[in-house]
Amino acid sequence: MTALTPATARTVAAEAFVFGYPLVLTDVTRAVSMAMPQGGGRVPANEFAHLREFPDASFTGVVSPNADTLYSVAWLDLATEPVVLGVPASGGRYYLLPMLSGWSDVFAAPGTRTTGNDPGTFAVTGPGWLGGLPAGVQQIRSPTSMAWVIGRTETRGKADYADVHRFQDGFSLRPLSAWASQRPAAREVPAGPGTGIAAPPPDQVEAMDAATFFSRLARLLETNPPAAADAPAMRRFAAIGLTVGAFQPGPGLASALDAGVQDARAQLKAQLKATRRQPPGLANGWTIDRGLGRYGTNYQQRASVALFGLGANLPEDALYPHTAADSGGRRLTGAHRYVLHFPPGQTPPARAFWSLTMYNEHQYFAANPLGRYALGDRDPLAFNRDGSLDLWLQHNSPGRRAEPNWLPAPAGQFSLILRIYWPKRGLLDGTWAAPAVQRVS
Repeated sequence: MTALTPATARTVAAEAFVFGYPLVLTDVTRAVSMAMPQGGGRVPANEFAHLREFPDASFTGVVSPNADTLYSVAWLDLATEPVVLGVPASGGRYYLLPMLSGWSDVFAAPGTRTTGNDPGTFAVTGPGWLGGLPAGVQQIRSPTSMAWVIGRTETRGKADYADVHRFQDGFSLRPLSAWASQRPAAREVPAGPGTGIAAPPPDQVEAMDAATFFSRLARLLETNPPAAADAPAMRRFAAIGLTVGAFQPGPGLASALDAGVQDARAQLKAQLKATRRQPPGLANGWTIDRGLGRYGTNYQQRASVALFGLGANLPEDALYPHTAADSGGRRLTGAHRYVLHFPPGQTPPARAFWSLTMYNEHQYFAANPLGRYALGDRDPLAFNRDGSLDLWLQHNSPGRRAEPNWLPAPAGQFSLILRIYWPKRGLLDGTWAAPAVQRVS
């Protein structure tokens, strides 16, 4: 067998980092989420943690958070047995419960679009589970033992909190054995106040050297197996000692592997930076990814999406045009004033709802005097006489009359995400495009 050269090891390490980044980031995100205080204690696996109010500028648990739904989040551990999810009737309220594998692919999305607004019971089963289920329980197969439920419930402002809370409280998770026997689900005793973890998950992964990253990845592969289509990639990664359950690199390759990891990080950051500029040939300066949530063997896209916004929905549930440039291709910054103008009848085509969210240069909310991080069709927007709509994007107030349509910007660079839930055909097939952001001063 030919000895692996440092140059080849460096190349393979870069590929392996991109391949494994979503799984490691998801696992770190799980650890951070479960360490955060929830109701005075830490929330164990297989239980919901409900966000009871919109996050603010202090929230850094997940990049690109939203401010137009309330979350119901749960980390499922399917290694031992299935977990049964109970969903109440929504009363016509739009909601979705996307389920992500450890690799960040959405493998199911119960909710208004797919299962309707009536009550439902679903058993989420892990890889290799072959048991039977009681009548009336629908099976959802997870490809990994670690699964992440990121529920989102339509919330029409703070006045709507109480009704949303009642709906959230109707969600339930129970081990199949407890559900089938009607025994109460065992609940882990809270471990005391959550200590939290200072560094956001992407920063924690950024700080890992090659040995730390690949060792963690190898361990995770045991219960979160790669897909059958990943077999060729796994054969390549074996050359640097990365296999399911073990990372055993050859002697003298540590520096090359670290260099490869740094190459991959630089590549992902460059790709992220490129998406924040006006892409050539894309109408109006907005980037829109219609392949989110299903990545197959497109490891580069999967890793890039994880870096930009881990937990993305399927395009059928939501699409996210995003931009960081104005109509002239110039970087958006709070030093200037902008307007986003929708012609009459051309607001975002959503069957559910839409919002425009402002982010700082780190892809988190930016503090502002209104505590406003998003605007959308559930807000009391002021339309022009001809039916058109202007949204003002700037650091300082545009004045009292225009303030209902003001989305405050940070003083520095910023970016925008237009969230369109349950998009209509015009957005799915590309016949509708968001208007360009116009700089007015």
